[in-house]
Amino acid sequence: MASVHDVAAYVLQHESQMTTMKLQKLCYYSQGWSLAWDGKPLFHEEIQAWMNGPVVYELFKAHKGRFVVSDWPDGNVDNLTPDERETIDAVYDAYGKYNAQQLSDMTHNESPWMDARSGLPEGSRSSAAIDLDSMQEFFDALNNG
Repeated sequence: MASVHDVAAYVLQHESQMTTMKLQKLCYYSQGWSLAWDGKPLFHEEIQAWMNGPVVYELFKAHKGRFVVSDWPDGNVDNLTPDERETIDAVYDAYGKYNAQQLSDMTHNESPWMDARSGLPEGSRSSAAIDLDSMQEFFDALNNG
């Protein structure tokens, strides 16, 4: 299985640079649509329900302190299968036109992030995991809706 770093490296091939928040959200959406379309996750790293939307902590550790990134040397795109690349391409085609804040706002209206933050006051910190089953159910419903 590819890592989130491999996914990030591939996502960054679509733009010369992007904000780290946008990269986080595109990795999240790639995971969600992989679950819906292929029935399996793209990467094994946990996605957490942070205040500004879904975040993969392993990515955060690698980009901490940077607002914009232009490449991802921690990842290897060769670890992605053609089907996985096709999923990421489709996600980028659908979501890449949005800026980081728009993507964050979108995730705040979706059940996987909301469910993981259930009972927390608005604006509070959290490292609660976003459940893959919840993601698959949500993205399956979008796909079949």
